[in-house]
Amino acid sequence: MPQPDHVTALPTDGDEATLDAATRAYFDKCREKLGFVPNVLRAYALRPEKLVRFIATYDELMLAPSGLSKLEREMVAVVVSSANRCYYCLVAHGQAVRRLSGDPQLGEMLVANHRVAPLEPRQRAMLDFAWKTTVTPWEVGEADRAALKAVGLSDEDVFDLANVIGFFNMSNRVASAVDMMPNPEYHTLNR
Repeated sequence: MPQPDHVTALPTDGDEATLDAATRAYFDKCREKLGFVPNVLRAYALRPEKLVRFIATYDELMLAPSGLSKLEREMVAVVVSSANRCYYCLVAHGQAVRRLSGDPQLGEMLVANHRVAPLEPRQRAMLDFAWKTTVTPWEVGEADRAALKAVGLSDEDVFDLANVIGFFNMSNRVASAVDMMPNPEYHTLNR
């Protein structure tokens, strides 16, 4: 049974000609690299100024240099999305985990229960921190940050991790609120 056939429950303009040149170029880059424009970008095109800020924030957190690898950041996105039951992000970022890790099972384990995945201590600590910060953020304390430092994260890494966690909590809630659907292509990639 296929998923619903819409980008979001809200109308999406779909007219890329109304977007600025830099955003149209970004969409073209997505088509070149992925073969499609992710629906999250098409959804945000309803509010072009928010789309520009979303892209800038995403690129900074997920692609810019960091002590956290791209795979680790994608793993965090999946674990946060699992806690929030965000269908869009589980599908899209689960695919990114499959691609970056070369392991088609890892993404599925993280989607269902990250605790069953065979992880290095650093990854385990990061994902446990992501889960706790998402589910019970008021309980996060110095012992949790110390656990991250004990597995080699620097202060800057902890800050980057907190920002990735925060970003995906926000984007999960937006995606759920507007019933955002992932591109169907994500389901079959890197399996």
